[in-house]
Amino acid sequence: MPLNLPNLLTWLRILLIPLVIGVFYLPDAMLSGSRANLLATVFFVVAAITDWFDGYLARKLNQTSAFGAFLDPVADKLMVAAALIVLVDLDRTAPVIALIIIGREIAVSALREWMAKAGKSGSVAVSFIGKFKTAFQMIAISLLLYWEPLYGFPTQTVGHLLIDLAALLTLISMAYYLGMAAKALRP
Repeated sequence: MPLNLPNLLTWLRILLIPLVIGVFYLPDAMLSGSRANLLATVFFVVAAITDWFDGYLARKLNQTSAFGAFLDPVADKLMVAAALIVLVDLDRTAPVIALIIIGREIAVSALREWMAKAGKSGSVAVSFIGKFKTAFQMIAISLLLYWEPLYGFPTQTVGHLLIDLAALLTLISMAYYLGMAAKALRP
């Protein structure tokens, strides 16, 4: 495992996951609900930013590695799944939304593994629609973690709208990847 800045940022993202979750389960005497919302959001946003920076720095510093390529998507999926499970537990998003998003992540990961074994991993490389979906997810989850209006901005309403759009983009991107895989596997 190469120990470089991009991989350290990925590990930081993984280490932030229990903090995003844990703040909601502390007694109110330790941390009020609104402060828990704020802290969870800050931890999640920092983690989301590291997701962008680790890949950028790996390419910029020429520090890409097989381990980093493995760990980065694992960290992303853990972070999103953990946050969605907490949001379902807090009744801030519908279980079906979490199931769609988490289920897609598992299905596409399995598809990528299968395609790699078939020697066709390039056919299911990350696409623009996948990046777009991720952006919607990260913004939506941040708003739903924060939950309270922010200077009159309706975080709940916009968060719900964006998480619904993220679920739709999730299905569209999964269909895209399945189509690309089917095309690559045709004789």
